[in-house]
This record gives sequence, C-alpha cells and structure tokens, in this order.
Amino acid sequence: MSRTSHILDNALGAVGNTPLIRLDKVAQLHGLKCNLLGKVEYMSAGGSVKDRIAKAMVEAAEREGKLIPGKSVVIEPTSGNTGIGLAMACAIKVCSRTSLNTLAKGYSVIITLPNKMSLEKEAALRALGAEVVRTPTEAAWDAPESHIGVAKKLQREIPYGIILDQYRNVNNPLAHELTTGPEIIEAVVSTPSTSSKPSSGKVDVLVAGAGTGGTVTGLSRAVKKTHNKDCIIVGVDPNGSILAYPDSLNASHEGEQYIVEGIGYDFIPDVLSRDPADIGSWVKTSDAEAFAAVKSLMRHEGLLVGGSSGSALSGALRWLEQEPEGRRISQTPGANVVVLLPDGIRNYMSKPWFLKIAMEAEPSPLAGVIAGVLAKKDEPKVRKSEATPTQLSRL
Repeated sequence: MSRTSHILDNALGAVGNTPLIRLDKVAQLHGLKCNLLGKVEYMSAGGSVKDRIAKAMVEAAEREGKLIPGKSVVIEPTSGNTGIGLAMACAIKVCSRTSLNTLAKGYSVIITLPNKMSLEKEAALRALGAEVVRTPTEAAWDAPESHIGVAKKLQREIPYGIILDQYRNVNNPLAHELTTGPEIIEAVVSTPSTSSKPSSGKVDVLVAGAGTGGTVTGLSRAVKKTHNKDCIIVGVDPNGSILAYPDSLNASHEGEQYIVEGIGYDFIPDVLSRDPADIGSWVKTSDAEAFAAVKSLMRHEGLLVGGSSGSALSGALRWLEQEPEGRRISQTPGANVVVLLPDGIRNYMSKPWFLKIAMEAEPSPLAGVIAGVLAKKDEPKVRKSEATPTQLSRL
C-alpha cells in the first residue's frame, strides 16, 4: 500500500517507499541507450537511505528487550545520516502516549561524529534531541579518539548505554534486503515495456556506494535471491577508502583524504560482503567526479542530491563507459541500470564544494539579459494632458 493512501501513525511510516526515477537526460548526455534509473532516498522521512536501517535496528532491539524505555541511551558512531535516522526514531518513541496526558519515556541518543561531517548534520541531530560528540577525522577507526573509540568509551561509562552498531548489526543489510531491494524490483517489474520506453522487465545492473556496506550487500541479496540471479552488482568506493575488492584497486590512493561523506572506510565492516558472488564489480571514484555528477543531477534532472549520490552516479557512468560488459549494457535498449542515490543536499548546503556549484557558476545567458534590463533607465511617466507633442507620439 502506498504511504500516501492512508494516515500514518508517525514519521516512521514515511521511511522508505522512495521513487525510482528515470535519469533520461543524464543518459542522453552520455550516449546511453539503456534505462538509467535513480532510487531517490532523500525522499524518505529523515532524508536518507539510512532511515531504513535506523528503524530496523531500533525495532529489532525493542523486540529483543535490549532497549529499556526511560533508561536506555542509544550511542552510535556514524557519518551522520544513520545518526539522524536513529535520533528521529528515538524522538518518536519518546512521544508515544501511554495515557491522555502522559508521554512515555523513550531513549536518549548520543552520536559520535567525525569533524569532517557537515554542520548541517550536527544541527539536524541536535534539533531531534540528540547529543553530538565530534572526533578527529584523521583518527584511525580503532584509535581511542576515533568516533568508534569514543562511542565505545561512552558506552562503557554511561549506565544503560547501548551501541546498536551499524557496522555489525545484521538488521543493516537485512533492512535493504527486505525493503529497498523489493521496492526496486516491484517498480521495474510493474512498469510495462513500450516502444518508446522499452524494458527488459528485470533489474539488469544495480550500482550502490559502500560505507558500512549494508546497503549494497542487502540489495544484492534481494535481487539475486528472488529476482535475477544474473544481475550485475557494482560497488562504488571513493579513492582513499579500502572497501573495494580486490585490494589492488585501493593501492594507488591508499590513505588519501576525501571530501565525500557517508561512504568509504579504513576498515572492512562486518556487514559488507566482498564476495564476488554478491558484488561482482567495483569502481573507485574521486571527489571531482562525484561533485560533477551532483551538478549534473541537479541541473538536468532536478534532483537535489548529496555528494555520495554523485559518487554512485559517477561510478555507474564509469562502469558503463569503460568496462566491456558495461559498454555492452549501455548500448542495449531496455536494459535497466539502477543507481542508489543515498541522500540529499540538505546536509551539505554550507560545504565549499556545494557553494562552488551553486554560487560560483559561470553566468548564464539569461543573467546577461537580466543585467541589461535592469541597467535601462525607465522614462518618467507623463500625463497626456502634460505631454509634449513628441511624448504624445510615443504614447
């Protein structure tokens, strides 16, 4: 049932059920004959694909008795979006009414967040009632001062502290296996093939960035198990990260800092499957490529996506344009290539890379027209009774 067809009990009912949108203009710009389709996750309630795992992890912990209302303190190391999803879910739990005038006590939230993550993420977290602790970006994942190390210290010292742990929690990939993947499959299967918009009727290629790796792993399991075992799954990893497989792909940019948020790591999370049977191909991307793809999605498709969405699209385009199998599919009418677009621009509005796109672009031809119009001096209005013969001839 569509989430818009009935009244929702709370915002968690608006998590997921995001649209699959044709990226026809981008495809045309790159000479693609296949269907390029974007799964637009910023339309979820909390603004990102991570809403799904936050909801799944909280609800599973409740079922298992791991969360105690009024006592539990949810602590999570995150790039921000999982934290926003958790803070949203826990805010909703706080507002569950037990009687007419009493609100049930829910769960407090502490988010540990590397310094490179945007101010907008911290502001959103605090607005939702979470406490935020910043940590050094350069700290290795297993260092005591890293966002993971600080979260573990807080968990040890704070009574009833619990780390739901998106890096190891099976509900991370499971959320995508049970929701995101089936939504993509349903959209593709239920859209008829026509002469103007041919379709193979199946998901032929699926491209997603890897952070924790839960998204791409869960999507692969959903599609390959129940829909198309021959679907090609492409993982996208930023230069400087070590998630891509084989390891040789990571060597040329090892240890390099990158600006894109929410994807890539300096360790391999447990929830990421690097088995080629699950993720058959990997693509490395740069910040420059990612931000160029963001601009393209905004200017040509009207989609206000974030940097990790740009990474996913740039990785998809590189695979389609440079890999032999990708080139074949790119020129196959009706082949369906799905790109997971994880979040929106809301969390990056103050970032220099976005301000360069938005505020420092080359003036358009229309800007010149506007300047010309505004530079003209308007002639004063004259009443007919006071007009000279010359002025009357102009009226």
